[in-house]
Amino acid sequence: MAQSGSLISGVAERYAGSLFELARQENSVSKVEADLGRFEELLDGSDDLKRLISSPVFSAEDQLHAISAIADKAKITGLAGNFLRVVAKNRRLFAVPGMIRAFRQIAAEARGEVAGEVTSAHRLTPAQEKELKATLKSIAGKDVAISVSVDPSLLGGMIVKIGSRQIDTSLRTKLNSLKLALKEVG
Repeated sequence: MAQSGSLISGVAERYAGSLFELARQENSVSKVEADLGRFEELLDGSDDLKRLISSPVFSAEDQLHAISAIADKAKITGLAGNFLRVVAKNRRLFAVPGMIRAFRQIAAEARGEVAGEVTSAHRLTPAQEKELKATLKSIAGKDVAISVSVDPSLLGGMIVKIGSRQIDTSLRTKLNSLKLALKEVG
């Protein structure tokens, strides 16, 4: 299984790198990043879309038609729209979440930032995001571009990933640690 994960990672990084180079040539990195973010939001909000990109049952043609319709409806045009179509045509939709993460990381590095992923139990307010960015900047030593997602199963707190570092202050993790400690005692 570990080999499969590294295969997806390699595919994602190659596609993201190519997309970034094209976007940089057209001076449209921020637009492509925003379009990919919109697609990621659609993906996070739809189990059917997740199934479409991950299931080998759908043919390349079916995936291409579906992704084209979704991109058109969501007004994901230009490089990002064409990119999603090429990925569908090449049967690489399963790696799109990794491609989006890799693209964000490459774009952040090009801006002199570090890319970070934040998963919180509740939606963060703009003030909370600003404070979190300032705190992460003091830890990382440079500006941090964060992508925030919400996972109510965390119950409270958040999980922050920057590079290979992860800070988990979620209530779910603390409760699981306490449960494990109690099992060891009893």
